[in-house]
Amino acid sequence: MRLFLVVALVVGLDQLTKYLVVSFMDIGDTITIIPHLLHFTYVRNPGAAFGLLPYRTFFFVAVTLIVVVFMLVYYRALPESFNVLRTALALQLGGALGNLIDRLRFGQVIDFIDVKFFPPVFNLADSAIVIGVGIFIIAFFRISPYIERSP
Repeated sequence: MRLFLVVALVVGLDQLTKYLVVSFMDIGDTITIIPHLLHFTYVRNPGAAFGLLPYRTFFFVAVTLIVVVFMLVYYRALPESFNVLRTALALQLGGALGNLIDRLRFGQVIDFIDVKFFPPVFNLADSAIVIGVGIFIIAFFRISPYIERSP
C-alpha cells in the first residue's frame, strides 16, 4: 500500500506542476522565485540527465520500463520491516514513471526547476529519483552489517 501511495503522490505532484508550467509559460520563459537562487524556467529535455543522448525516446522508454520492473521485483523481495528502503524505491519509481509519462506524451521531459548554482534545469520527478537514491544508499549501508550472510 505504501508503494502505491508514494508513487501516486510523486507522479501526481510531478504531473500537476508540469501541467501548470505548460499551461502558463512558454518554452524559455523564466519566473524568479528567489532572486539569484531559484527560478522556474520552462525547458524541454529530449535526452537524459544533462541532455545526454538527445532524441533517443524509444531507448529511454525501454530502459525506464526495464528499471521499473527491476524496482518492483526488488521492492517485493524486501522484507516488510525494511520501510526506509521500500520508501526510497517508491520515490525512485514515482520519479521514473513521472518522466516516462512525459516521454510517452511529448517525446521529451518537461523541466522547470532552475537552481542558479546548479546548471541543469530539472523537475519534481528528477528530485524524487535523486532523493530516493540518496536515501536508498544511506539506508542500505546502514543495514548491511545486520543482513545475515550466507556461508
